[in-house]
Amino acid sequence: MSDSVVLVDDPAPQVRRVTLNRPEKRNALDHALRGGIIRALEEADRDPEVRVSIVRGAGSSFSAGYDLSGSPDQEEPWFTAGGEGHWPRHVTQGWLSIWDLAKPVIAQVHGYCLAGGSELATCCDLVYMAEDAQMGYPAVRFGVPDNHFHPWFLGMRKAMEMMLTGDSIDGREAVARGWANEAYPAQELEQRVLEKAQRIAAMPDDLVQLNKRVVHRQMEIMGLRTGIRAGSELCSLGIHTDSVRKFVASVGEKGVAKASRERDEPFGDYRTKKKT
Repeated sequence: MSDSVVLVDDPAPQVRRVTLNRPEKRNALDHALRGGIIRALEEADRDPEVRVSIVRGAGSSFSAGYDLSGSPDQEEPWFTAGGEGHWPRHVTQGWLSIWDLAKPVIAQVHGYCLAGGSELATCCDLVYMAEDAQMGYPAVRFGVPDNHFHPWFLGMRKAMEMMLTGDSIDGREAVARGWANEAYPAQELEQRVLEKAQRIAAMPDDLVQLNKRVVHRQMEIMGLRTGIRAGSELCSLGIHTDSVRKFVASVGEKGVAKASRERDEPFGDYRTKKKT
């Protein structure tokens, strides 16, 4: 029921919980962790005793994003056609597969939920956040995102602002703008999410599965899936910019932590935010 980077438990009847377990890396998403998340959710989807799943992070954060330190020895967790734009298509394919599961998946978000972490959370069916959690995409400061969900959940103006600054928003604002369902004090988050999961589990399972599909089909007819997949292709253009080349070179020379600090220094946030 568990893997070194993914822990799985059943905190209540008919509720499966999947915990990202790289707390020392703020649950940075490498190949092993991404694959473990999707496999655990697929297993829950096949299990007749499970009606709803929760995804959360161990330690201080939900997930700080993709593991930029690289893991060349790890095999990619699912096949994606190669060629230009392979990586953005690959990760988008994985997160969108959560939508295609029969059973609802809840994201329980605390701490930082950034870049790839925000993609994972957004592609879950429901999102509940700690009030002080931070959701954003600082990677726009050196590249182009691979999953362009912002306009769909934030509206054009706020989406544009976040894409042009890399700034994050907290749980309260995420709820106000429609990116998340509810925000709770951090100490209440786990219990509140579990209560929501149990309410879903009390519903007729066959109807819940159909009604999850109803919402996703309507969004797809409005173009959400097509828009996100088209945006993933645009990400491949960013790889060829001078800014991306310089950042990648900086990571190779200084390491991820220092390169990221220097990236964010002008903005005074994330790794550079002063503690009070």
